[in-house]
Amino acid sequence: MFKKFAQFFKEVRTELKRVSWPTRKQVIDSTGVVLVTVMAVATFLWIIDMGLQGLISRIIK
Repeated sequence: MFKKFAQFFKEVRTELKRVSWPTRKQVIDSTGVVLVTVMAVATFLWIIDMGLQGLISRIIK
């Protein structure tokens, strides 16, 4: 059983050496894209929510 764990971690270490890690600039750029996208979707949903809230308020009155 211990040999299986040792073999697994050895293979993990080998695979991690093959990984193509992103540069700092790529990480920062990707993070910026994600933040802008999240803010755009949140704003869109807020506008839809406010519109539906107003519509429902008018229907109820």
